[in-house]
Amino acid sequence: MGDTFIRHIALLGFEKRFVPSQHYVYMFLVKWQDLSEKVVYRKFTEIYELHKLLKEMFPIEAGDINPQNRIIPHLPAPRWFDGQRAAESRQGTLTEYCNALMSLPVKISRCPHLLDFFKVRPDDLKLPTDSQTKKPETYLVPKDNNSVSDITGPIILQTYRAIADFEKTSGSQMALATGDVVDVVEKSESGWWFCQMKTKRGWVPASYLEPLDSPDESEDPEPNYEGEPYVTIKAYTAEMEDEVSLQEGEAIEVIHKLLDGWWVIRKDDITGYFPSMYLQKSGQDVAQAQRQIKSRGAPPRRSSIRNAHSIHQRSRKRLSQDTYRRNSVRYLQQRRRPGRPGPQSAASPHGERGQPPGAGGEQRESERAKPQPAVPPRPSANLILHRCSESTKRKLASPV
Repeated sequence: MGDTFIRHIALLGFEKRFVPSQHYVYMFLVKWQDLSEKVVYRKFTEIYELHKLLKEMFPIEAGDINPQNRIIPHLPAPRWFDGQRAAESRQGTLTEYCNALMSLPVKISRCPHLLDFFKVRPDDLKLPTDSQTKKPETYLVPKDNNSVSDITGPIILQTYRAIADFEKTSGSQMALATGDVVDVVEKSESGWWFCQMKTKRGWVPASYLEPLDSPDESEDPEPNYEGEPYVTIKAYTAEMEDEVSLQEGEAIEVIHKLLDGWWVIRKDDITGYFPSMYLQKSGQDVAQAQRQIKSRGAPPRRSSIRNAHSIHQRSRKRLSQDTYRRNSVRYLQQRRRPGRPGPQSAASPHGERGQPPGAGGEQRESERAKPQPAVPPRPSANLILHRCSESTKRKLASPV
């Protein structure tokens, strides 16, 4: 085993707590070198104390001797009274600060004080009890934007129910029993959801969970038959008829991103399910995705779960592969068509629809062979004078 170190620190958001008094704690997802992922909660005052300790331990890197040599990032001091607005406004600063810490030299980013600070503490495993009159309010940071104006909250975490027993296969996962009710903290596109239940937290396959109010997942997007280009980063052999077998490095198009981590993909005119964890957009970091595959692997499909027991009488509404295939073929035909013919150019080079090849060309030849109507010659002045009205004749005969 190598030395312990942190690979990445991600700020998930913050919680507004009311016990023993109102205060705010920040939620961090800490990813360690052994591919484990832990959620820890820290006050801003604690983070600032760590910051001061690092400056004392590394005065040169803190710029105390020469300000030009400073590489330890700056962090503003806590205010005398910190309210919710202050907690929100610090999230962007903390995200940048944690990213900067991880990019520092190893002697700082892997020093024992920093590693101990982000290790799981007993308080991190204590969840609010049912006896508390006021539960904590959770505010999550959007994945695509860390600006204060886009901070969500307060958030009541979505509650789901386990439809079958799930045995965890790694330390970052959480075991479930049929009927367990969990709160979902994060829904990953891989089909693994980070959940919490009483004193436990961990990753759970989305296929083992169902909403309490309806079997249908309202957040599932609509199919996009235009497709998004992806590349397979791991080979997969289909285990069911509606799945697709692909080798590593094949280019495909994703036409439906489902939350259970099994996306509908298109390869030429073939469609089928494929694990999203084995897909990557070209140009993105493949190493990080492959680490996730080693850590958790592809989640199981709902149809492969034995002894699944749902509290809903009707099952989830899912499109069949025949429907995906028909709609996909129809879209591809429209995309390959150069353009809809207008009324003046309805004929195609291969003839009109319903006519044999060559019939359209013969018709156009015959149309071009038709004689055009002749322009009549201009009438003479005497003929015009003879055909005009009596009033016009009198006007022409009177002297000017």
